[in-house]
Amino acid sequence: MHIPEELLEPYGEHVAKIRLEAVDDLAEWPTARYVVVTAVTPTPLGEGKTTTAIGLGQGMAAIGRRATVAIRQGSMGPTFGIKGGAAGGGYSQAVPFEALNLHLTGDMHAVTAAHNMLAAILDNHLYHGNALGLDANNVTWRRVLDVNDRALRNIVVGLGGAEDGVARQTGFDITAASEVMAVLALSTSLQDLRLRLGRIVVGYTRSGEPVTAEQLRGAGAMAVILRDALKPNLVQTLEHTPVLVHTGPFGNIAHGNSSVVADLIGIHTGDFLITEAGFGADMGAERFFNIKCRTSGLVPDAAVVVTTVRASKAHSGKYRIVAGKPLPPELLAESPDDVVAGGANLLKQIENVRLHGVTPVVAINAFPEDFPSEHKALTELAASLGVRAVVTTHFADGGRGAAALAEVVAEAAEEESSFHVLYPDTASLREKIETVATRIYGAAGVDYSPTAARQLDTYERNGFADLPVCIAKTHLSISSDPSLKGAPTGWRLPVREVRASVGAGFIYPICGDMRTMPGLGSDPAAFHIDIDEHGEIVGLS
Repeated sequence: MHIPEELLEPYGEHVAKIRLEAVDDLAEWPTARYVVVTAVTPTPLGEGKTTTAIGLGQGMAAIGRRATVAIRQGSMGPTFGIKGGAAGGGYSQAVPFEALNLHLTGDMHAVTAAHNMLAAILDNHLYHGNALGLDANNVTWRRVLDVNDRALRNIVVGLGGAEDGVARQTGFDITAASEVMAVLALSTSLQDLRLRLGRIVVGYTRSGEPVTAEQLRGAGAMAVILRDALKPNLVQTLEHTPVLVHTGPFGNIAHGNSSVVADLIGIHTGDFLITEAGFGADMGAERFFNIKCRTSGLVPDAAVVVTTVRASKAHSGKYRIVAGKPLPPELLAESPDDVVAGGANLLKQIENVRLHGVTPVVAINAFPEDFPSEHKALTELAASLGVRAVVTTHFADGGRGAAALAEVVAEAAEEESSFHVLYPDTASLREKIETVATRIYGAAGVDYSPTAARQLDTYERNGFADLPVCIAKTHLSISSDPSLKGAPTGWRLPVREVRASVGAGFIYPICGDMRTMPGLGSDPAAFHIDIDEHGEIVGLS
């Protein structure tokens, strides 16, 4: 990567921010091939998407190609909870590791502050007479915090005396679930950010009219808080491949992808831009194609579907796997038949990529416990659809271990792209929901609760019908039922509620119980993170 020095703002010795002028200044530079890394449906075992994206970037260097990697910034809630960090692992990780998993340049805190500024302005508006006529029982804007804290999911504010505000029920979400985070991730410029913040809907009047951040006169202050946060962060891998780390929207209720502005810069900095989409191809990749690419105008050239032997065995439904608990010994025994039994999920996720006209490549992320016969079973599954699969050892071997994958991905990305979105803007909201449900998830149809049906009608009356949809459902199954493994069919998608992220620019139907404020487990990672006698951080993973 070569970005003129005047476009960089150093943050200490190992991190820089990139000025937004780079979007225009680099626009005439050659355009890289655009590759998205996605995966099978996640299991508690972890499939290693981030590690694979970073390893692939290093692998490109190993074959003489220049690559830039673009990933999301991890949330400190999961870092101190059960998931751990989001900087890759082994010899395929981004550094500085500690900074990446903690505050970095403060973008996460800026999102928290901007979001809560609007919440404070909203409650102040209610206190000072509520001139806009907001229905206090139909306020949709909650508060956020970048901590796992289940006690804050449902709270009452305004308790105390008359000067302490209007009493009402509300709650907290984790910062990554904030619409402000999604807005930051999808904005293309500072001016676009300001407009999107103004369009945020915070609640409704008693007659059902939306009330926006612009009407509350809060969007300007939010934009000021977020001005520096919109600049992408530049770090590097252990092998000096450049990495853009920027924004971290949730992958269940938001689109789960790193920022558009980072990609608009990174697409002109080498031969390949490799980015990662959250969760499985039915979620992060579908939203990458239908939300992020719609906004950026960038066209993906190839997709990598990450899988593991252990994930395929988990999708067979034969094993009970609990995060943080020892694995069943039978799962580690050689069994290509179990790999094939769970292979339906991989095949469906390959299909989901192809539905968008993008060429998939399967990356088999190898673990020491795997057997060659199991790798062969996965390779043959992919080959049954005419898809190339490569065993990759980037965790243990860095870029050298991903060189073979890089060769195949480069070949796939250099084929002519026939990318297309799944549905037109002009389709109705119901048509968009049903297209994703039936074609991507394999549902037999969609059932709307009376509340959801009314909300969809209201959004279309309010002029939101041209927005894409971002279906909020479990990430643990292609279906809406987390207990259904593989690639289930014959089920129906239940839409119980529909919300509008008008600032971010999508409608999100809620299908199931989505936790937007995680809790801590009985033995959270926070218990094991400390400072040693030399002042070094220990226990961060």
